[in-house]
Amino acid sequence: MPHKIPFKVIHASGQDENFRAAELNHHNPLTKGWQSAKYCLYPQDLVIQLEKRARLRKIQVLSHQYDIATRIEIFVGDVPEDLPCVLDNARYTRLGYVSLSDNEKTGFKARELKSVHVDAVGLFLKLNIHKNHINKHNLYNQVGVVAINVIGEEIRKGQELVDDLDIYEQKQKLFGDVGTDGLGRPDYISPLDDLAFDMYQDPEIGQIIRKLDKKKQEAVLQERYEYAKKLKATIVELQKAGEKLGKYEVEKRQAVENEDYDKAKLKKVQMDEYRLQVYTDLKINDLLEATGSRHPKKITLEPTRGPTPPRLLELPQRSPSPPPRTPYDERVIPAMKSHRAQSPSSPRVRTPYDERPLPIHNKEGAPNDSNLNLSPKTPYDERPLPVARAKPSVVPDEDPVEPPPDSAGGGITGEPEPLSEKDMREASAAVDVFGEPLVSKAYSKTWSYREDALLAVYKQMQELSTGNKDDARTMLRASLFLIKKAITDKVYAVFKAGLMLLKMILTEFINKHKLVKADTMTTVERTLPSLLHKSGDTAVRNRDDAKNFIYEMAEFPTVKPTMVVPHECVKAWKGNPAPRLAQSRAEIVEALYEQLGIKDSRSGLTTDNIMNFCVVALQHTSADVRLVAERIVKALYKEAGQPVKDYLPVDDEKTRKNTMWRLLFEYFDQIDGKPSKSDIKRQKAEEESKKQQEIEGLQRQLQQLKDMASGKAPVDENVLKADAKKGLKKGGKAAPKTKPKPDPDDDTSVYNMDNICIFCGEKNSSFTEEGLDLHYWKNCPMLKRCANCKQVVEIASYTDHLLTECEAKSNYAKCNRCTEAITKPEHEQHVAEKACNAAKSGMNHCPLCHQNHISGEDGWKNHLMAKDGCKQNPRRLLALNKPQGKAGGATTRGKPAPKGLKKTPR
Repeated sequence: MPHKIPFKVIHASGQDENFRAAELNHHNPLTKGWQSAKYCLYPQDLVIQLEKRARLRKIQVLSHQYDIATRIEIFVGDVPEDLPCVLDNARYTRLGYVSLSDNEKTGFKARELKSVHVDAVGLFLKLNIHKNHINKHNLYNQVGVVAINVIGEEIRKGQELVDDLDIYEQKQKLFGDVGTDGLGRPDYISPLDDLAFDMYQDPEIGQIIRKLDKKKQEAVLQERYEYAKKLKATIVELQKAGEKLGKYEVEKRQAVENEDYDKAKLKKVQMDEYRLQVYTDLKINDLLEATGSRHPKKITLEPTRGPTPPRLLELPQRSPSPPPRTPYDERVIPAMKSHRAQSPSSPRVRTPYDERPLPIHNKEGAPNDSNLNLSPKTPYDERPLPVARAKPSVVPDEDPVEPPPDSAGGGITGEPEPLSEKDMREASAAVDVFGEPLVSKAYSKTWSYREDALLAVYKQMQELSTGNKDDARTMLRASLFLIKKAITDKVYAVFKAGLMLLKMILTEFINKHKLVKADTMTTVERTLPSLLHKSGDTAVRNRDDAKNFIYEMAEFPTVKPTMVVPHECVKAWKGNPAPRLAQSRAEIVEALYEQLGIKDSRSGLTTDNIMNFCVVALQHTSADVRLVAERIVKALYKEAGQPVKDYLPVDDEKTRKNTMWRLLFEYFDQIDGKPSKSDIKRQKAEEESKKQQEIEGLQRQLQQLKDMASGKAPVDENVLKADAKKGLKKGGKAAPKTKPKPDPDDDTSVYNMDNICIFCGEKNSSFTEEGLDLHYWKNCPMLKRCANCKQVVEIASYTDHLLTECEAKSNYAKCNRCTEAITKPEHEQHVAEKACNAAKSGMNHCPLCHQNHISGEDGWKNHLMAKDGCKQNPRRLLALNKPQGKAGGATTRGKPAPKGLKKTPR
């Protein structure tokens, strides 16, 4: 079976004086590891020599927390049989490489463990370490390796290997396959050989754990399952104790380095006391069977609560070898309980040499003699390795269910466990008020005792007589300690009992005893942080109950005036909390905002404190958290408006490249009635396309005019009139006309139209080029000057001009009822009132008098120029009162919305 192979470092291309390569030869919590020399050249080489030639199965490398190499190449070396086993004769084979993270995500506070499964034979192992990741902590561009671990099997001679295989096959036939402990599996690697075990375990505890693990495997083979179960539970407790002792050892060494010898002495005493207590409580001697007892007495495995004062106890004696035992084939194994009927008085004798094989999977139902909730550990290859490893905490997805007090579980009797000295000091205030028996129940491992303790406190507080505020205040503060403990409890029934007690205090107890506002604030301030933390619990009902209680507590008559709940909830968090906890916190703020609002000054919520919270929440790495924060910001902008933007980044192109900010600012534009950036881009594209089409049309007409002027094409009057209109739209002057041969007898001929207005048809000898400009500017009844841009436009297309062409088009919106252009400040009221004259299909709608009239070109002329025409057209009366010139032929209108002149009045 693969196991840890001893080795020693025999070559290093360089090393720091304080971190030598020899540090890699040992594994313990105080190992400093190897570091390269300052400003060294890369790559660096490390070569280790194994104790014996071996088949390597697994190689582990623990990197430094900030002196991190970019990658490490791994080579295995062997020496030919005819050469001496020295480094110079080694021949290396490259196995591959591993890449290391730059560790920025952990803030350079965790070490990365790389585990590589290989299958190679050799005597030497070489690590080729490449250049370092650059960071602010690595000042000298060094690389560091804290520890190296090699797991494999020594290579024996061929005959010995065959014998081992034969032995293994015989064991398989005799005992079958034992699964979980690795017995019977030749490729099984024990977790105790993993690098993570030695680096964070106290060495002495580690040796005891290995002995107990060996005992456990032997017990399984001998079908001593009750004994194996006790050993398994003890190993779990020893691992926790070993990690704690390893942490103490590191703290002691730091105190020595700082020359704080008082602290170092205190740590040493603390370690000795704690180690002694662990050995005594777990009864290690009995489990190791150092006294020769085959069946040790019942062992109560209770987790230690902390160091206790020195006691006159002897250190456990370590016996080098157990006393002689009865041969296995002569021992008698008493009958145990099973589902099949057995006579308790008829023992059954088994020997390993029976002809029939013994089944390894027993059908016996072992009684549950331990109340420890031991969950399976994470595989060692996947365990994170922080620099200062803390005691792991496992939060179950479901509420743990503990046995009732009268169950046959290990060590549970009719009374709760007595308080340890540490718990007694911690709960001294509660003990003074409620008594030690009740507080012992609150600290019990049995959830029903903890629930009973809270119900007893509830009853005592309700029965307390009024009149003495000091007694009420003392009882209140003592109960807060138990409430906080109940809120953090993993059992749902205990948690609910704590909430019930807290609600009674806030709604009844404070009012009944007429306690002051400061007592209410103290109660809320001490319990609310625990409730907020509980709102991020993995169990859904715990999470929902915590949030619902916070909403309810914010509305309590005694709590609402203090404004403590909203003030505590909108405090921006530091760092990057867990996604579930951050999301629950944001949902609480959102619900409180909907519940309390910001208009009431007594709500405790303002634009300032909500936005300060949301700005931090919008930067969280979880999309769910950012989504809740966006909802809060959008709702707040609807109510508060522009002040919300003061807390956000500047609205510019660079900011809008971020999708989240772009969507937020587009939503703000939508609320403000502004077109979004995408709408503006689309309108610009449409205008450019329209302008390009107009240019192409003008170029075609210009070519037609040139052809007509040169006589290459017949004269087309429609082309000439359309060209005159476009000239007016662009520059206010009709395009110059080429007159091949005028006919003096035909006034309607195109060659005699120099003195005719193409819009109203008036003919006047004064209509020269400048005279027409003056006519268009002041007198033509078909035209009008725009009040915004001062261009001269046709009245028929005045609405379209205001909506699409005018410089002030952004100030107008179209009414779908009357089709006119209405200023935006008045548009909403105009649409709501529905008092406008609705436009009718098939008819023209006048933008001056707002009336409908006959459609078509003639309809516009009759309405704008006739005697009974548009009353709002001032130029109509001027045209009627002046002497009429000789009118030309019928006027053909070109485009419905030509632009006018940008000219100053004369």
